[in-house]
Amino acid sequence: MNRADEPREACGVFAVNAPGRDVSRMTFFALHALQHRGQESAGIAVSDGERVTVQRDLGLVGDVFDEPALRSLTGDAALGHVRYSTTGSNHWENAQPVAQMSEQGIVALGHNGNLTNADELRHQLIEAGAEVRASSDSVLIAALLARGEGSLLDSVCRAMPRLVGAYSVVALSETELVAFRDPHGVRPLALGRLPEGGWCVASETCALDQVGAVVEREVRPGEAVRICATGTESRQAVPPAGAKPCVFENIYFARPDSQLNGQAVWESRHAMGMQLADEHLVAADLVVGLPDSGTPAAIGYARASGIPYAEAVVRNRYVGRSFIQPDQALRQQGVLLKFNPLPSIIGGRRLVVVDDSIVRGTTTRKTVAMLRDAGAAEIHMRVSSPPILWPCFYGIDMAERSELVAAGRTPEQVAELTGADSLAYLSLAGLQRALGRPGDAFCRACFTGDYPIPLPSVADKRRFEVQPTPA
Repeated sequence: MNRADEPREACGVFAVNAPGRDVSRMTFFALHALQHRGQESAGIAVSDGERVTVQRDLGLVGDVFDEPALRSLTGDAALGHVRYSTTGSNHWENAQPVAQMSEQGIVALGHNGNLTNADELRHQLIEAGAEVRASSDSVLIAALLARGEGSLLDSVCRAMPRLVGAYSVVALSETELVAFRDPHGVRPLALGRLPEGGWCVASETCALDQVGAVVEREVRPGEAVRICATGTESRQAVPPAGAKPCVFENIYFARPDSQLNGQAVWESRHAMGMQLADEHLVAADLVVGLPDSGTPAAIGYARASGIPYAEAVVRNRYVGRSFIQPDQALRQQGVLLKFNPLPSIIGGRRLVVVDDSIVRGTTTRKTVAMLRDAGAAEIHMRVSSPPILWPCFYGIDMAERSELVAAGRTPEQVAELTGADSLAYLSLAGLQRALGRPGDAFCRACFTGDYPIPLPSVADKRRFEVQPTPA
């Protein structure tokens, strides 16, 4: 099932410099670890010191690359990218890494996030004589770097003050590999060291684990890092503007075996579930988590409440995003394409159903109907995040405000709309208690409407993407 009701991460990035190692294969496996961050396209760029080779296409990592493809991507440094289109525009032109010609050669780039001054940058580049064939903000960053003089690191440091928005970027030229992060550090980026020699960087630490790298630290807000085989060179390209990592990484996006800011994601979600039970306890027979993102919080809820936890919903783990759409009869089944309930466990019982978030409410309504059909006596939805009230402009496809089910509705009204017997959200204060950090340590704009980075005057999320040409 295509869970369009869920918030979708923009993408995941990985890069490695390790001479003598099969860097394209390492990148391939690292992208597998990041596949949850983007399932619409995948790509790898490799440099052998004299040229940069890029391969990208629509589809999952395993669909885009096979053995012959990986054998053709030879070199000492590589970067990779998996992507969701943050605006729903899924075309080959928007797949990454993007590549831009420069006087020194080719610059390949992978980007996680969204620029909020993309229109302004595009006009500036065109006025300066740059040929900008695509309108995506990732292409604009690559165009800025390609017009720079000197080293790639120099070009990055000159370009970063002109970028406004959220960005974690990896860039590759014939001779350099550079990673850089916006001054608020909205999107994650972690640096790792390979024990046998070499360095790498990834959107999540689970990708570093995948290739056997030791996690060193996170790339700091506003920092640019040249990644060499023997070490790193760091520059504070722009002053840090107060760290505002996206709190939704902790709630939903990051894999539970990753670490964010030194915190284990699974433990954070478990603590959210315990806090949720403290705030919204209800009489029930079983606690059920919607796999996989709701499971740690459900276990936490069960532990704090004393209500037994049960795996009462089985997830089909081999259903990803697909270009083959179900027919109307299958589409009406909706959630059953991905989840299947166990009537022997559910039948006649009062359930607390824990999910990580509710966006439009469509999936929640289908889930409640599925559990009713399986014989649940009562269904009490508990959500381990506060209500999503505002759209994201920093790299998450989360719907417009008019589409957000919690905007303008009470929890009781959302419960009625979705068919649940009751529904409750984790409070903002409860979220911060679970994370052990104050609210101002995160970007929480989707909950509060307080955007830490200026938005464009016309905040239209869909204007940056390449759209299909009308027939």
